[in-house]
Amino acid sequence: MAAYQRIVVLTGAGLSAESGLSTFRDADGIWARYDYRDVATPEGFARNPELVYEFYNRRRRDGMKAQPNAAHIALAKLEREYPGEVLIVTQNVDTLHEAAGSRNLIHMHGQMALSLCAACDARSPWVEDLSPDLACPSCSTTGSMRPDVVWFGEIPYELERISAALSGCDLFLSIGTSGNVYPAAGFVAAAREAGAHTVELNLEPSEGTSLFAERIEGPASRVVPAYVDRLLAAATSG
Repeated sequence: MAAYQRIVVLTGAGLSAESGLSTFRDADGIWARYDYRDVATPEGFARNPELVYEFYNRRRRDGMKAQPNAAHIALAKLEREYPGEVLIVTQNVDTLHEAAGSRNLIHMHGQMALSLCAACDARSPWVEDLSPDLACPSCSTTGSMRPDVVWFGEIPYELERISAALSGCDLFLSIGTSGNVYPAAGFVAAAREAGAHTVELNLEPSEGTSLFAERIEGPASRVVPAYVDRLLAAATSG
């Protein structure tokens, strides 16, 4: 295995599944139980904010109980010990990467542990339930608080920084993602165009699996630590 200088890692819901958090598109996933248009769009929030609050309050409570699994811990180890640059771009809104020790991290779809004021765009750390009667800590507007989560139809965060990282990376890893939600599903093509080696680590092939030069199937808690160990060994021997 070659030693790489700049690694970009994309993670999705499959990474956190072994920590007890539901995925979205599996047969028993979140979107099998909820219509995303009702709970994950600006229109759904305007139509029925109580339903949206209930949905995200439950997810926040579940997320706070979860612990990082071996895959999160291995990625934090990679960032800490690898001699090159490691950037993690996650589609997940949980804080398991942070809990495992990752620091060079982009939450492209936001975070459940933050609230966002629709009136003044202020963000605040938030671990309690959200409700319509709450006032924004920054502007005091009542009824404007929402989860700091990117909904369908909204633009993910830090796309320019992500694009720059993809154009400069020489290894791109995609872990635990279905490969059918854009723009993240297009990251492998951008990395390939930059000349990067591309690797998918997934429980089963994603929709874009044919675009990857290397594919490894299995539970994240097994395949991610093994691959990280290979990267670290190659960097040491090189």
